[in-house]
Amino acid sequence: MAAPPEKARSDGLLGRTPSTALVLGGIASVQFGAALAATLFDRAGPAGTALLRLVFGSLVLLAVWRPRLTGRTRAELELAAVFGLVLAGMNLSFYGAIDRIPLGIAVALEFVGPLTVALAGSRRRLDLVWVALAAVGIVALTRGGGHGLDALGVALALLAGALWGTYIVLNARLGQAFEGGTGLALAMCVGTVAVAPLGIVEGAGGLVSGEALALGAAVGVLSSAIPYSFEVEALRRIRPAVFGVLMSLEPAVAALAGLIVLGQRLGGRVLIGIALVIVASVGAARSGREAAVTL
Repeated sequence: MAAPPEKARSDGLLGRTPSTALVLGGIASVQFGAALAATLFDRAGPAGTALLRLVFGSLVLLAVWRPRLTGRTRAELELAAVFGLVLAGMNLSFYGAIDRIPLGIAVALEFVGPLTVALAGSRRRLDLVWVALAAVGIVALTRGGGHGLDALGVALALLAGALWGTYIVLNARLGQAFEGGTGLALAMCVGTVAVAPLGIVEGAGGLVSGEALALGAAVGVLSSAIPYSFEVEALRRIRPAVFGVLMSLEPAVAALAGLIVLGQRLGGRVLIGIALVIVASVGAARSGREAAVTL
């Protein structure tokens, strides 16, 4: 997520909350939202769950930002549309991944995307250390435990990471072209339309049950509305490099959410792999690249 221009601290509760607490709260919201989403898979499937998340996330962002199409250039609208398609692919691939492999492992593998963006074009020898640590961590993750990971799940997590890296690059441009969260609100609507056919087919009648709608609304708020609001406020007062270091904690929080909500216990080798990815991400973030965003 691109940092907005410097502004005075906002009034209200968010404005009085320490920026570090906002970032950590956003991380927890995203990962526990992902764990809650996994509980919907039996009813609506990964694609149906992604659709519910995008629908409710879009409704919240539309209500908050009230974006308008009038007065926008064709290039700006095309940027929002492409960003929306990236959001759609990222949600579909990530939910497909956590349907097949544990949440903590999926998020650690997904971090390959932001890590690549953070180190892209670097000529510092020290950054080779972060690449090596991440590579060792990924090997530990994919070969850990008493049985092999689902290959398609690993591939989907890596695809989600590639799309996350694309999201980072496009989000920086979106933040310059649109004020506030108006661009994201438009992009979420495009993503919703893109995911709808697959989500409706896979989710079928499970999408319209009261329980699925309630859980879908909770996932949309936890995974989109809350973390985005927290991060926008935090980025007014915190350096992007510090933000990136804090965001590197996501795989650890994801592992905790997977344990608490889904009962996913991870072996020592996998936990070491997650730790190596976190260290690599912290090192990359401290290189000063502005490359941290939420799923």
